Amino acid sequence: MPKDTRLVYSSDPALNVKCLKCKELQSECLCQPEVDPTKTRLIAVLRIEKQSRGGKTVTVIDRLPKNEAFLKKLTTDLKKKCGCGGTYRLSEKDGLIEIQGDKRNQIAPLLEALGISVKG
Repeated sequence: MPKDTRLVYSSDPALNVKCLKCKELQSECLCQPEVDPTKTRLIAVLRIEKQSRGGKTVTVIDRLPKNEAFLKKLTTDLKKKCGCGGTYRLSEKDGLIEIQGDKRNQIAPLLEALGISVKG
């Protein structure tokens, strides 16, 4: 239920704290809290995609936590270990990583060494 009022001015500094993402006041922030990936048991799904990529093969790691810092670090590590390019994306529910080429055999042991279970 939305509020009918909005804080315009306050001399109390605790009420004037703003969210770093959406720049709204903390009391009115609608951002989703980031999930701490070290506290949860992760099960990643590996798959290969070719459609709408000009015939190029891409390994997709799906169902990762929606935490940008975690995805960025994991993507960088996987790209270095596999010797190829890639990127990460945040969807509505979770994050995914795309690595160029069919690298399932290289990625699965790397993820399991980090404590991430792998399907696919």
